[in-house]
Amino acid sequence: MVPREKLVITRLGTDRMTTASVSGKTDPVVRIITVADVQAALRDGIADFRRAPRHGLVLGAVCAAIGIAIVALLYVLGLPYLAYPLGAGFALVCPFLAAGLYEVSRRLETGRSLAASEIWATVRGRSEIRWMGFATVFILIMWMYQVRFLMALFLGYSGMMATMGEFLRVVLTTTEGLTFLAVGNVVGAILSAILFSISVVAFPLVLDRDVDFVTAMITSVKAVAANPVPMAVFAAVIAAMLLLSALTGFLGLLIALPVLGHATWHLYRRVVVPLA
Repeated sequence: MVPREKLVITRLGTDRMTTASVSGKTDPVVRIITVADVQAALRDGIADFRRAPRHGLVLGAVCAAIGIAIVALLYVLGLPYLAYPLGAGFALVCPFLAAGLYEVSRRLETGRSLAASEIWATVRGRSEIRWMGFATVFILIMWMYQVRFLMALFLGYSGMMATMGEFLRVVLTTTEGLTFLAVGNVVGAILSAILFSISVVAFPLVLDRDVDFVTAMITSVKAVAANPVPMAVFAAVIAAMLLLSALTGFLGLLIALPVLGHATWHLYRRVVVPLA
């Protein structure tokens, strides 16, 4: 049995190096990138969206409809105070929802068919993507539990029974509400950073190669650790675009989701050395 070695980190453009994993497969190799690579990935993402707009628009429309339906349901159930945290938490599952777009970009690279049935069959056939999806949903559940806990801690039972107007007044004009908002956003930022770190490279990696989801998540974390500034810039772009999408009633996802999905694929291509 070959012992696991450290994952190699190399600079863009240098010779390719590989290491053997415990399973005998070749571990992914991470490269050092720059902010210019992030900008190039975004440009390539926009180009892919223009080349195959139908897939991105359909997926963006589905995600927008889901977001709108969730918020509407909360109002019907008398839980409007959960609209903001659940709307923000909905962004956490976007990497999973964009899996089909990674496959579209991969097929555009090779000129393969863009038939929706073939793309769906490929994504559905990768069981590791489902495991990554479970990890994403788990973090979303953690996010919602901490919202309820912080609300009970700072606002009490009255906060959960308030109307949307009353809830906003308490959150924005009282010490308890501002504290709840500040702590909640800090915790949310930490959870978002964790999810970004384990998924930004992992999702396209498990789609592209025969690797297990644990190796993919470790590779993703090491890619972020090796490139903190470029990855922070990409994360900020994602956050800004998703925030604008939320402010437009999720309609912005029609553009934001496909652009970010395709861009994520191209960033993966730049940060992980291709197989020889």
